[in-house]
Parts: sequence; C-alpha cells; structure tokens
Amino acid sequence: MTVLCVRFQLPPAHEAGLPGLLGLLEEFTPVVQALPPDGALADLRGAERYFGRSAVELASVIRVRALALHGVDCVIGAGPGPMLARVALRDARPGTTRAVPEDPHGIAEFLADRPVAALPGVGAATVRTLGEYGLDTLGRVAAAPLSTLQRLVGARAGRELHEKANGIDRGRVVPNAVSRSLAAERPFPRDELDPGRHRRALLSAAEELGARLRALDKVCRTLTLTVRYADFPRSRTGSSGGTPIATTRSRTLKEPTAHSAALTAAAYGMYEALGLQRARVRAVHLRAEGLAPAEQASHQLTFDPADEKARRLEEVADRARAKFGPDAVKPGTLAA
Repeated sequence: MTVLCVRFQLPPAHEAGLPGLLGLLEEFTPVVQALPPDGALADLRGAERYFGRSAVELASVIRVRALALHGVDCVIGAGPGPMLARVALRDARPGTTRAVPEDPHGIAEFLADRPVAALPGVGAATVRTLGEYGLDTLGRVAAAPLSTLQRLVGARAGRELHEKANGIDRGRVVPNAVSRSLAAERPFPRDELDPGRHRRALLSAAEELGARLRALDKVCRTLTLTVRYADFPRSRTGSSGGTPIATTRSRTLKEPTAHSAALTAAAYGMYEALGLQRARVRAVHLRAEGLAPAEQASHQLTFDPADEKARRLEEVADRARAKFGPDAVKPGTLAA
C-alpha cells in the first residue's frame, strides 16, 4: 500500500479542526492533500521506508493518535494510488482500514462488482448513460471495448473510465492547503422537507461566508453546494452505509467576489437546478473556493444604484458585526 484516504469523524460545523488533523498526517509524510470538509489523502511511500512499517500499520497509528490528541475517530481506505484508496474508503468503518490488494488480479477482483458510481469523478449522467447499455458495474465496464466506451461518453472520458475500471490509477497526491477554501454548514434539527427552510439555510450560510471572506480581505472564484440527504440505503455491495447520500454542485462565479448577495444568488441557482422534490434534507453545506486577495480582484461596474446601496449597507453591517458580534445584523428573513 502507498496511499491512505482518511475521513475524520468531525462533528457537524467543526471543520475548523481539519488543519490540526492534517498536521498530524504531516508528521508521517509531507505529501498530504486536503479533501475538505473532513478528509485527506496521504502518500506514504517515503514513510513506509522510514518507519519500516506498511501503510496499513501506519494507518492504525494515525487512528490512535487522532483519538488521543484530538478526540476524533477516522475511517481509512488504503490503496496503491489515490483513486483506489478513495474507492476503498467507501467500505471502511471506524476502527478498521479497508485495503485494496496490490496485485493486478486482486485489484480487478476488488473492483469487479462495484457500481460505476463508486469511481471518484463519475457523475450521475455518465452512470445513467452506461446503465442504459447494461454497463452498471466496474467489471462490465472493464470488459467493454474501449471504442464502445468512447462512443458512449466521449474519447477522453471513455479512455479514463476504461483505465480506472481496470485498476489503472494515474492520480497522485498533490499537497495543498485547506486555507484556500472556507466552508459553512447548516444542519437541520430533523430531516427537512420544506424548500423555504432549505433556502433560509442557504441564505444564512452565504451570509456567513461573505462576512468571513470580507473579514479576511479575500474573494472567492468558485462556490460549491453540497446537499446531504437523510437516506441511509444499503449499498450494492451489501454493507449498510453510515453516511447520508449527498449531491454536490459547483459554480464558477462571473467574477471573484465576497459580496453576500452574489454568493446567495449562486447558491440559490445551484439549489434550484437540483430540482429536489420532497427531498428529506439533513444539512446544506456551502464552500467558497479559489480564494485570492481582494485587492487583486476586479469588479465590473454596473451603475446600478441598488447594487451600490447593497454594498454600502454590507460595509456598515460588517462594522456592526465586528463591534457587537456576528449576529448583530442579519437579513430580515433570518431574524424570525
């Protein structure tokens, strides 16, 4: 094994604990890639040689240290590469490490009966397209001719899908910093059906992100929405899942911004595009990504008096929050 995919069991709205947990991983290897809000990839090639232990053995040490120093348990998948480690994580449970065999035959056996959706980066549209032709498992996709896959999903996507289904993992762990993004989560006290409450939660999260970005003199280029549902279905492999199903959508903003109104509009747009009908939602999660200094961002002048007024009011509200606390000023919709 070489790569670990770790998901820390952080409590809701405690993403601030992730940097410290990433520091724990960096005690074993400098090659750590954050997967916000609660995960990371760690390349242990050098660590295996240095410590004289396998990646699975090091995973046990990492779990014990996370519990002892941070009071946080974790689930861990291990594999020869990051893609296989992330697939293994789907089967992992607290207290154990799910490892992918290293030999080609073992990898093929591990992947064969898994649904196509188990591959990272494969979206619902691709899954539906392949399913219409009976290619609903990775074993069937691996056995399909490359030319068939390319006709169905495109030349490049078909080639990548064929390689991944056959266990060819060309990915690598890219060290990054969790500080390049900010997140706000709004869990519901019970499974929520009301779209109005969903939108209020999105408004609250967007307002928080905007205020935090402005306090840091940052702007964001991309906004990502994750909607976590209440269902706990049994997976196709027969093991019961312990994590709610979630849908994630990202949108690149027209211009980098920290303006709460722009963030709210983008969040509403992604939510409406999901077309949820009586979905029981457990939480909504917004992430501002691609952070950059505000002074380096350009702003297209609109000569819209309403927009200028909103930005001036935003500045006043920020000063009030800095003096009296984050809840001193909020939209009327959230005051009820």
